Formats: sequence, structure tokens, C-alpha cells
Amino acid sequence: MSDEDITLTAGDAEVTVQPGNGGRVGGLRIGGVELLRQGERFGCFPMVPWCGRTRDGRFLDGAEVRQMPLNAPPHAIHGTVRDSVWRTARTGTDEAVLTCELVDPWPHKGLVTQIVALTEDALTLTMSVETYESSFPAQIGWHPWFNRNLGGEDVTLDFAPAWQEERGDDHLPTGNRLDPRPGPWDDCFGMPGGVEATLTWPGQLELKVTSREEWVVVYDEQREAVCVEPQTGPPNGLNTLPHLVTPLEPLEATTTWSWRRL
Repeated sequence: MSDEDITLTAGDAEVTVQPGNGGRVGGLRIGGVELLRQGERFGCFPMVPWCGRTRDGRFLDGAEVRQMPLNAPPHAIHGTVRDSVWRTARTGTDEAVLTCELVDPWPHKGLVTQIVALTEDALTLTMSVETYESSFPAQIGWHPWFNRNLGGEDVTLDFAPAWQEERGDDHLPTGNRLDPRPGPWDDCFGMPGGVEATLTWPGQLELKVTSREEWVVVYDEQREAVCVEPQTGPPNGLNTLPHLVTPLEPLEATTTWSWRRL
């Protein structure tokens, strides 16, 4: 099927999915109000086969050190599939299924599948990475850019992590865990019971980001948007907390955004 934009609808919710632009969710409108920052690099993009920064673009793959392009020097950031054209495997009124092959510069063959499912009060994103050949380490995550302001007061963010990963001068976790500190943040947090974070635009909308995963990066240092990024491991996780994708065991993750009007 084609890689043209897809529009999903349910009630007064409308989602734009962009297979041709990295498989991202390009827009989420509730009652005509756009929740995601607009622009080619924004919306909500999938992070695969790694999330956040990988130190010096290098990771250990079995006994071999692999080198990824340094697209955020001195590191490699946010995986490869956000720069790829995805294919539409199936689409309906309120659901789309996209696929993307892992290709060079990633050294292993693999298939990424993303399901985008919309209801009247929630959007669920499910992603998997599978291989039919050699095993490899990988991560899955999502990077949404939620608009800070929807025309009223600025959004507030409420979440209760168990710890905050100490961030080094290189923007990577040092391995030390801290009591959560006040923002602004470009930081990774641990939530062992699963990610749960609530964004509230006062008098307008409440949106809850949830996931069974235990890691979330929050980035709110930019004036226009607030990012709440559930993922299967911390930044540099290919080196510190890799999940091995094998022919018998794919890697899968899900996040749900549910909302209600205030």
C-alpha cells in the first residue's frame, strides 16, 4: 500500500499518521484543537532500534563494537526508523498498521511494526521489533511533542517517578540514581510500576500517558512543547540495559494516551 498520510477518526478525535515521514503521528486533534506540535520533525515519532542518545554512536553487539552515524554529535540519537519511509500494511477508519524494515546503517535485518489505534477518548500505539535471522540488542520508545499551550494556560505535568537518572555533562545517565529533582528536564526517570504521567491544560483538557514500560524521558526545556517519552530502557540503553531481539522473542511495547475534557 502507499506511504501517503492517513487520517483516523473516532468521535471528535482525529489523528494524522505519516508513513512517509518516519511512521510518526503527525497530529492529534480533539474537538478541532491540535495537541501535538506541528512540523516535519515533531508530532510523535517512534524511536527504534534505540531511544535517546547512544554514547559516541557505539554499542556492543555480541563481541563486536558497532558504529552508528553521529546525528547528534558526539552521540547517535533516537534510532533510525524516524528517518525511514514506512509502508501501510492495513488501514481502517480508526486503526492503521505500518511496517518498516531495519536497513543500513543498522547492521541486522529486522522488521518494525506499529499499530495506531484510536477511540473516542484514547490513542494506543503498539510497536514490535522482530528478526528472522541474527539476534541483536534493541530498544523501543515514542517521542511525542505535546503543545505547551492550547490557547489558554500552559500545560502542567504531574508524575511520581521512583528515581531520576543522574545526567552527566554528556547528557547521558551516569548510572547513579537520584531523588527526583524539579525541572526543567531533559532527563530519564524510573517508574517500576509502569509509566503514568498526566498533562493538564487548565480548564481545557487532561491527558494521561501510560505504559507498562518502566522508563520515561521528560524533555520540557523548549518553550513550545513538553515531551513525555515512554521507552523500554534508558538513554544509552543499548550499552547499559539491552533487550535482545531473537527469532523466537521479538521486543514489543505499548503506550496509551487517554483524555478527558475539563
